Amino acid sequence: MAIRRRGGLNHSKLDQVVANARREKEDREKGYRERALKLYPWVCGRCTREFTLQNLHELTVHHRNHNHDDNPLDGSNWELLCLFCHDDEHSRYNNADLYGKGASPTATVSTHKAFAGLELLLKKDGNNQA
Repeated sequence: MAIRRRGGLNHSKLDQVVANARREKEDREKGYRERALKLYPWVCGRCTREFTLQNLHELTVHHRNHNHDDNPLDGSNWELLCLFCHDDEHSRYNNADLYGKGASPTATVSTHKAFAGLELLLKKDGNNQA
């Protein structure tokens, strides 16, 4: 969905649309993020890493039911997670969607043995010195 002008893209219009979308997202997040940071201690709910003003930007607000529009004033749908734990949580949630709850993708087992005949070749060659 590119915005076109005669002769090419209208970059200033596109930049404005992107900037507005980012600003709206930040405004929406600011409300529940600020409330969550006032309600909860600045500690990751999974790994228990503690945060200060210097690294607070690495602490995210996770929606437990994965619905970003569900923001009760008591914070019951939120938990504070560090970036790593938040990514892991969403990864597990996506995997549950793809493979079913509690299931993990089945790993393919390799039956190829790359060095199966190596010992025999070394014995034939006479280079069996270690």
